Amino acid sequence: MILHIDCNNFFVSCELVLHPELANKPAIVANNNESGGGIILALNKEAKSIGLKRGTPMFKAKEIMAKYSVTVFQADHSMYEKFSEQVMQCVKDLDIVLDFTQYSIDEFFGSLPIDDTEELREFVQKIKSHINESTGITVSCGCAQTYTLAKMATHYAKKYAGYHEICILTPDKRERALSLLPIEDVWGIGRKMRDSMKFHGIASALDFVSCNESFVKRNYGATGLNTWLELHGTPCIKLEHPKWQQSISQSRTFAYMTDDINVLTQEISNYASACATKLRAQNTVCKSVMVIINTNRHRNDLPQYNNKAVIKLLNPCNDSTSIIKAAISALNKIYLPKFQYKRVGVILSDISVNDAIQLNIFEPVYDDKQNKLMQAIDSINSKFGKEKIHLAVQGVKKQGKQK
Repeated sequence: MILHIDCNNFFVSCELVLHPELANKPAIVANNNESGGGIILALNKEAKSIGLKRGTPMFKAKEIMAKYSVTVFQADHSMYEKFSEQVMQCVKDLDIVLDFTQYSIDEFFGSLPIDDTEELREFVQKIKSHINESTGITVSCGCAQTYTLAKMATHYAKKYAGYHEICILTPDKRERALSLLPIEDVWGIGRKMRDSMKFHGIASALDFVSCNESFVKRNYGATGLNTWLELHGTPCIKLEHPKWQQSISQSRTFAYMTDDINVLTQEISNYASACATKLRAQNTVCKSVMVIINTNRHRNDLPQYNNKAVIKLLNPCNDSTSIIKAAISALNKIYLPKFQYKRVGVILSDISVNDAIQLNIFEPVYDDKQNKLMQAIDSINSKFGKEKIHLAVQGVKKQGKQK
């Protein structure tokens, strides 16, 4: 059986482990809280009960938060990643779960070689209790024949108190479970596919599995067919451990030396943009932006200066505008006008999978308009040529001719 583990209200739960005095009181985690902007990233059940929702802009929630004395935490993704690692280690320590894989910062998959339902429930309860006792984090668990069905089981484990956060979805219960699940809540069904399904009168997961296989393949391709098969109990999704570059860099040596801050700014902007594009290509985000500047080490007759600066982003992102802004800020921290510079570079680090900052696995947390803009730019540049569309700060053409 496939096991799915989902940490409950993860970001807020991490904060409340460190602030137990706030237990049973409404609390949320927000991004850009210090500036008064941003949105709600996560909230506990007490905050949900007063009408707050994930993704709500902070300014819209201001009145209700004041009325109910809601505690607001500034998002600390580094801390959340540490808690995530602790949860993962707890499961590994028990040496029960096979093929254990971290899917996102608060979700994990594995398999349990157990067929008996009661025995399976006992093992899952053991895992759940060990995580809570060791980390303070509560989790919901779902077990089923496939990854997609296991995700569905976890959905019910969270939704219905009678499951006590553990749902074992056996084949005899599948049809009933499918009938109660709206199509938009099925794992793997994105917005575009969902809208098409609703156009065809497919409102629930059961409606979907009742469709003809050829219809599914014709209208929704391989992705839709895989989801359809998984909902039928046929495993066809294979999860792999995430593979991405842990740091992304771009640096160049100029054909000539320059002390012109405008030239350096333009070059740094181009490198930052290129790095951001690579981030998006591997579906990751970064938290740190480093800029390095060097003079010509071969010119002993000239003053030498080498330096670097790191800007920590408020929230992980892969947005070119935010990364370029951070890179320029780093450059301005270390630039000295009396030196002739020969080499500059940008390094992105603290990289994590994009799911770590999403409302769910399909909808990004950060500005949706900005996200769509980046997608449009990437699409145009992919079709018509590199940097065909770029930000104004990158210049009309690259001025620092490179070797």
